[in-house]
Amino acid sequence: RREFFEGSLMNLGVELEKLVYVKVHVPFEVLCTYAEVLHIKLPIQPNDLAQQSSTYNCFTRHFYPSEDVIAKEPDFFTAPFRKDQLKCFYVKDREQFFTPAVRSRMAYYILSRAPYDVKGSMKKFGISKLLDGGVYKAAYPLHDYWCAFATPGCPNERFLLYNEWAHPKSFYKMQPLDLIRKYFGEKIGIYFAWLGFYTVMLTLAAAVGLGCFIYGYTTRESSTWSKEVCDPQIGGEIIMCPQCDKICPYWRLNTTCESSKRLCVFDNYGTLVFAIFMSVWVTLFLEFWKRYQAELEHDWDTVEFLQQEEQPRPEYEAKCIYERVNPVTQKEKVPHTACGKCMRVSCGISTVLFWVLLIIASVVGVIVYRLAMFITFSAKLRSDLKYSKELEPFKEYVTPQMATSITSSIISFIIIMILNNVYEKVAIWITDFELPRTKTEYENSLTLKMFLFQFVNYYSSCFYIAFFKGKVVGYPGKPVYWFGAFRNEECDPGGCLTELTTQLSIIMTGKAVWNNIQEVLLPWVKNLIFRHCTQVGSEKVIPRWEQDYQLQPIGKLGLFYEYLEMVIQFGFVTLFVASFPLAPLLALFNNLCEIRVDAWKFTTQSRRVVPEKAQDIGAWQPILQGVAILAVATNAAIIAFTSDMIPRLVYYWAFSVSPYSDGSEHTMTGFINSSLSIFYIDHFNNESRPTVDTPYRDFRNPPGHPNQYEYSIHYWHVIAAKLAFMIVVEHIVYFTKFILSYMIPDVPEALKEQIKRERYLTQVILHETNIKHFKELMKPVADNLLDDIEEPELDLKL
Repeated sequence: RREFFEGSLMNLGVELEKLVYVKVHVPFEVLCTYAEVLHIKLPIQPNDLAQQSSTYNCFTRHFYPSEDVIAKEPDFFTAPFRKDQLKCFYVKDREQFFTPAVRSRMAYYILSRAPYDVKGSMKKFGISKLLDGGVYKAAYPLHDYWCAFATPGCPNERFLLYNEWAHPKSFYKMQPLDLIRKYFGEKIGIYFAWLGFYTVMLTLAAAVGLGCFIYGYTTRESSTWSKEVCDPQIGGEIIMCPQCDKICPYWRLNTTCESSKRLCVFDNYGTLVFAIFMSVWVTLFLEFWKRYQAELEHDWDTVEFLQQEEQPRPEYEAKCIYERVNPVTQKEKVPHTACGKCMRVSCGISTVLFWVLLIIASVVGVIVYRLAMFITFSAKLRSDLKYSKELEPFKEYVTPQMATSITSSIISFIIIMILNNVYEKVAIWITDFELPRTKTEYENSLTLKMFLFQFVNYYSSCFYIAFFKGKVVGYPGKPVYWFGAFRNEECDPGGCLTELTTQLSIIMTGKAVWNNIQEVLLPWVKNLIFRHCTQVGSEKVIPRWEQDYQLQPIGKLGLFYEYLEMVIQFGFVTLFVASFPLAPLLALFNNLCEIRVDAWKFTTQSRRVVPEKAQDIGAWQPILQGVAILAVATNAAIIAFTSDMIPRLVYYWAFSVSPYSDGSEHTMTGFINSSLSIFYIDHFNNESRPTVDTPYRDFRNPPGHPNQYEYSIHYWHVIAAKLAFMIVVEHIVYFTKFILSYMIPDVPEALKEQIKRERYLTQVILHETNIKHFKELMKPVADNLLDDIEEPELDLKL
């Protein structure tokens, strides 16, 4: 099989040298042939349009690598290559005419389609099948030699990328995207362009978020309602109802003084402003990314990279045994019938739904754990802190609610990582079973499956804390139970917003640490072990191809996981930012490390990836837009229903003055007392009556009222204000997003002019070449006709 395969490559004009490794080199003639097959655009003329500069460029140029080290790539007008019109293209050097990434892409295209076995109507082909069957161990393009002398006489793009891109000393520098694209291809180039642009935009969000955090931290002591909680004459005199049945004691409100101060750090008017700012920021980020992406599409010649130009996957072509009518080609072969395709898609959808339900079941399990452990912590934690002098300083900080929240967040994170690893293999199996036609369709299908799963897996616990926890708990005499045994969980006395912040910080930090361990430590250890086992000597003795074989393979979906990691982080930054203004700052620190870690991994720890062409970030673009739209609703709902901002505003503007109060000026004094309801301890039933010798947090009528323990008028005022807030804020923000999207064009005007100029030159140059070629062919015929004409007065000219 190997000999037949290599013989097929020889028939295609590929030179082979069989030693321990099979080295494949594609000659210039074969490159020209497949450049035309793959519709590759190549230079026809230098760009003659004046480049526009701005003050922004004057500022950012200090953060780019020096042009003396990495020369600026020349700008050309390009056109789809045609072998018969080679003279029309700008061929200054035949060796440099095709970039390394383009050469590798064409070589792999040949390898993935060369046949190795034919049995009747069945044809087997492609290096991928041979790799799966163990005929070959690996197939990869070669890195540049690792030398520390990148001079004009000996260019070394790999060393330049490491020194100016991957090295930690370059953390503040912008990325050399043109060199990345030239060395690794457009697909990796567009990923790092998006990641760099996202990181730059995060700088603005992180600065504003840090300002809001500082504002909340400096004003936490001066908040009127936190003062009332901490005041021994107010909060110290209010005895609160037990938070669980029988074993939980009564407690004084001022015991939540520290948690109330912590809540003031995040639950303030600065957070409201920041949430609205982030809704606008995400729109600006997506719109300006479209503009930047359009510029990259033009510079990297992917503007006309159409779906029909993408070749089918070898796995798809190998199983095409059925024929169907195609409206374009009239006839084509497909791997399955319409009924078979429907069954495969149905199987995939049902499997994904099963796993989503499994995640929901795990969330319910964590909720049950929270309910059970809260009772345990309530019974033992307070007594341990009370009788232990060593733990006495932590009495105000370590509460049953906080202990339950931290432990459940850690358990949730562990469950998330376990389910991720299992579902990843299931999602790949389902997508392989569906058998998409092209690699783009394959990645889009896998992207939707993985993101849907990851969305539910990572965000379900946050949605529970933000919108469900503490919302349906009843009141002390009539609590709500889960499964008839567990009393429904109430929020921390400081509010559910603090718990949501804890959940977000643990998941974001844990995810970042775990991903860095996987991306940095594991490849380094694997490469170290492999070198030790193979007893590799000096690098000068070992050939380049053997050194590359000792590196770790990226895998077919290596870049997919990088996108998935960043998009999940983007969800944390936007969906729940109203509860955690420091999320953009954490994301910024992570991304600054992520860019250099990924660069280090691609240049030193991994084999050189097979370059691929890509026009944009693919299915991730609509996913980001969907997350941005959802973020407006979630942040508005967090401020309205999770924080205490709306109840405070309602009290300040309505209930602090007549007719609900004796005061004539708006004030926050008395808010704590107005947010509490009275309950007679004689009304406890036997199941919930405490065994140890009360107001509770809610807006209900007091005992003795005709509708005692029913919701009061204050409650309905607050609900109306929350709904009005959500409707108004959503409409204002969505309208602002629509206006910004309309005002910011996706393609800059200067770029449109360049595209028109390029198309004009392509048409003129190639058309004139055809006419000139036709004249050269017809000139002998015209000369013969002129010689045969007997009348000299007739002058025949062509």
